[in-house]
Amino acid sequence: MAADTRDRILDAMETLLLERGASQLTLENVAAAAGVSKGGLLYHFKSKDAMLAGLVHRLGERARTHLAAAKADGASTAEWYLQTPDPTEPADAIELTLYRSMLATMRTIDASTANSPDEIQQALGDVLTSWSDNLDLEIDDPVRADTIRLVGDGVYLRALLGLPPLDPDRYREVVDRLLER
Repeated sequence: MAADTRDRILDAMETLLLERGASQLTLENVAAAAGVSKGGLLYHFKSKDAMLAGLVHRLGERARTHLAAAKADGASTAEWYLQTPDPTEPADAIELTLYRSMLATMRTIDASTANSPDEIQQALGDVLTSWSDNLDLEIDDPVRADTIRLVGDGVYLRALLGLPPLDPDRYREVVDRLLER
């Protein structure tokens, strides 16, 4: 039950960040959106920054789960990193949830009340480092691993910004070349 409440609070915070921006992210607004009292929110998260760090940690867990599922289906880390979801495909809903979480997470830096949002930046850095580490373990050539990382980041950014997707056939050729197929 506590995990459900924590997720409800994080879902509410994520939605507020995405729909109203960091300036509207207050404990009161999050509590109201989550349907809990401010005291109930503070029971689960001792501060706004703890709540923001919780969102980043949840992103990392979602990414680990998604990567594990992709690998169980036979995809490599590089293929997972280079994928681009189709917003019209219900099967891509999990990936789009991950994109939504990433966008909200990027906004946590601006929403921090601390003079230096070290905990939040550290958590976000840990998530991104884990993705990079998996690529480095899989790809022998560090330059190719960095190229895959940068292309994947660019595709991810396009999706986060809602820009039109790349031509699928041409992007498939890019992926095939990067994966040396």
